[in-house]
Amino acid sequence: MKKSYIFIIFIIIVIITIIVGMLLNWKYKKKELDEFNIEYEEYLNKEVYGTEVATLINKAVDNNNRNSVQQEKVTKDKKDYYFYISNEENSVNIDIKIKDNNTTYKMESIYQGDITKFVQNYNSIFFKCTKIEYNKQGKVKYLLFEQISD
Repeated sequence: MKKSYIFIIFIIIVIITIIVGMLLNWKYKKKELDEFNIEYEEYLNKEVYGTEVATLINKAVDNNNRNSVQQEKVTKDKKDYYFYISNEENSVNIDIKIKDNNTTYKMESIYQGDITKFVQNYNSIFFKCTKIEYNKQGKVKYLLFEQISD
């Protein structure tokens, strides 16, 4: 009888330990997600200079490069630019709408087309993040910046 009580207590301790471990893991992932999202969410409906947009493009490209370990996550178009395919897990894509020519550019076009030229031409121009989209896990996957000044 004594052995069965010890066995039941042991099982209860194991179950409690597993539940606490799962809660701590969930809390850690939630904190990690919040820290990642805040880096991008702070730009929503905020006016920023072109230099900040360039910095954000660099950050997103770096994030995608780190997370694109497998070749099929990056594809090449006919202009020899690499465009990141949204993998619904950890990729971030940014589009920039320039009102001068009413054209929307992907971040990779600006990044690979010499981002220093973008900074030279748009460093004192204001942009506004007008749209943010999230993936299934709640992680930022897309931002749209629109030029608001000339």
